Amino acid sequence: MFLCRMEARRQINWLLRCPQGHDLFQTLFGCGIAHGDTMNAVFCRLDVAQVQECVTVLVERLIDSKVLYPYRVLGRYYLIAVDGTGILTFSQRHCPYCLTKTHNGKTLYYHHVLEAKLVCPNGFAFSVMSEFIENPGENVTKQDCELKAFYRLAKRLKKRFPRLPIFLLGDGLFPNGTVFHLCRKYQWGAMITLKDDQLASINEEFNALVPLMHPLVQYTGKDAATAQTFRWVNDIDYSDTGRRHHRVHVVECIETKNRKEKEPKTTRFKWISLFPLTQDNVIELCNQGGRQRWRIENEGFNVQKNGGYELEHAYTNNENGMKVYYFLLQIACILAQLIEKGDLLTRLFKKGFGSAKNFAFRLLEATRNALLTPQDYQHMLDTRIQIRFHPP
Repeated sequence: MFLCRMEARRQINWLLRCPQGHDLFQTLFGCGIAHGDTMNAVFCRLDVAQVQECVTVLVERLIDSKVLYPYRVLGRYYLIAVDGTGILTFSQRHCPYCLTKTHNGKTLYYHHVLEAKLVCPNGFAFSVMSEFIENPGENVTKQDCELKAFYRLAKRLKKRFPRLPIFLLGDGLFPNGTVFHLCRKYQWGAMITLKDDQLASINEEFNALVPLMHPLVQYTGKDAATAQTFRWVNDIDYSDTGRRHHRVHVVECIETKNRKEKEPKTTRFKWISLFPLTQDNVIELCNQGGRQRWRIENEGFNVQKNGGYELEHAYTNNENGMKVYYFLLQIACILAQLIEKGDLLTRLFKKGFGSAKNFAFRLLEATRNALLTPQDYQHMLDTRIQIRFHPP
């Protein structure tokens, strides 16, 4: 359903439950295609933690197989971007765990989730672990939030991957003492977006010292039309509200794109880094590190919401089933990215498909009109091949 981007559970009955589809599933999995309602009844009773583990194991296998080695930062660290997004909204209370928001006298009930995705410069955005942002029950005095969810998620992530070299990427919600403390405690690297109105003492020291620093300039892009100016200050002391002392590093990148017959476009980025910055590493940390955070929003949430997966569609009203569908969607996204970015597809279909949605449609039609025999499928399974991915 998700791989073929069918956008609703009822489409299984209309599009997949045909003789060819049943024969294909019987050959591959030893069973037919379940009715959408039967599938839903099973999902509502599954153990959510076990389904989450299925998602995590897929990414763990890619890491263990060294598939993602070329996409590491500083030759060691895996980029883990963290961000939250909304998945369901109701006009009436959906379950005891709903978050609530009242505006102009109207109350909305909604569900959010915090995602930790492994992102890569070539466009990969794989869900590693998720933490649902939800209230413990009705009539709570203080609602759950993204930061609280992050503290829970970080603990789970460290326990599940105790030795994985993680490089954390976060938006402007995350520059605070507790996040710095957890990253130091877990021995994670990090680059976190810093806004001008946050952490006044850090911004003041950076603004006072950065004019004294010699900037690093590089020209990149087509015809070297984009100029990037990097300025940074190391070893800025910061004391948080819990009286913990931190030493952080701040870098600013001003990017100017020269456009034909248009005014140049200038964009400014600023991050807090937990790595000291040098002439040798600042470009990689910014371009291959901090700048990659947006992939969780674009290749992650945007694709899942607007690319045919219909993340915000209510595939079920059951709060347990809702989470199971969410994880199955993440599995489908991982598989789809591996297919779309692998050279096997580009070797066989040199003209491509025009879009990811077109590929999903072709996949659905191949499933509905499969003419291969069980012997044909077994021959393909017995044939060893090697698939390479696009370089970073």
